[in-house]
Amino acid sequence: MSHWPGKYVIGLTGNIATGKSVVRRMLEHLGAYTIDADALSHRAIAKGAPGYQQVLDEFGKWMLDKDGEIDRTKLGRLVFNDPEALRQLESIIHPLVRQGVDLLARRAKQSVIVVEAIKLLEGELRKVCDTIWVTDAPQDVQVSRLMRKRAMSREEALQRVRSQSAQSNKVAAANVVIHNSGSYETLWEQVMNEWKKIAPSDETVPLVRKVKSGDLEIQRGRPRDSKPIAAMMTRSSKGQRQWTSSDVMAAFGDKAFMLLKMGDELVGLAGWQVENLVARTTDLYMEEGIDARAGLQALMREVERASRDLQCEASLVFPDERLADHASAWNELGYERRAPDALGVQAWQDAAAESMPAGSTLYFKQLRKDRVLRPI
Repeated sequence: MSHWPGKYVIGLTGNIATGKSVVRRMLEHLGAYTIDADALSHRAIAKGAPGYQQVLDEFGKWMLDKDGEIDRTKLGRLVFNDPEALRQLESIIHPLVRQGVDLLARRAKQSVIVVEAIKLLEGELRKVCDTIWVTDAPQDVQVSRLMRKRAMSREEALQRVRSQSAQSNKVAAANVVIHNSGSYETLWEQVMNEWKKIAPSDETVPLVRKVKSGDLEIQRGRPRDSKPIAAMMTRSSKGQRQWTSSDVMAAFGDKAFMLLKMGDELVGLAGWQVENLVARTTDLYMEEGIDARAGLQALMREVERASRDLQCEASLVFPDERLADHASAWNELGYERRAPDALGVQAWQDAAAESMPAGSTLYFKQLRKDRVLRPI
């Protein structure tokens, strides 16, 4: 019986660069509620969070950076070279993460919950899972991904891969193994096939939901829409980048797309992702000649609805100069123009710093007041 009545819980784990987060987002596209336990561990020790003072009491104020936040790089160097220090840190963080996971799972409307954690099998979170999924990839694939995505040297990437517990142990403990060494299409097919075995049919509703707004229709993008999405993003870049359907399929591993249509014609889109309870809309396009005010409001209301379903605390939008200038439309939607360092919450500031494209503007809206892992 599930730890949370009425919920089916997938525990998702796997070593670095095997594709855990990509699979988690795919499950989110399909209708699951997903929780990144490792991101919650960062929140647990942010300034103002319940683990902040405990870490300072245990390890000292020399851990602080110039902004008064705990410097995770300094902390990492200490604990990963000292097993006892690591045990002390985990004794602070793990109960708080468990508390955060419990709160989010109980609030979730979705019947399928996914908990992603690198150390899922070693900790208490394993006990709340109904099934264990493990992502797997050959070592040479892991190394090449780390070199490409994190700009590591081959030696650094090998060291990171070899420093983790044996991937074979995780695979041996799995109920489902997702092999991630091929294309995104192959990965998507595996995830879809496993999803169909466990999910009620109505859990796929977010994938195909359509909403009318005057002459405009808004619908959730699907992988089969990758070709028209690529064509629109190429047009909007004014020749600076040629998008292919394969590029968009790869982007589905990071984000979701909301499509704005007039009849059968794609006239606008929003590409956004939910990470650490923050919605980030980094791609926002509208064809010339479309009423930008109506289009923006139709798209962003649906992005917000989907984000609220995922318990997002804040929505960050990064429109280009043309769309940013429609101040009245943004004001009617409840957004404020902000600088990233003026958001007030570390997780929101980090999200803005990580996601803000060059030359864009930041519009901000708080979606809920009851944030996770505030001081007890």
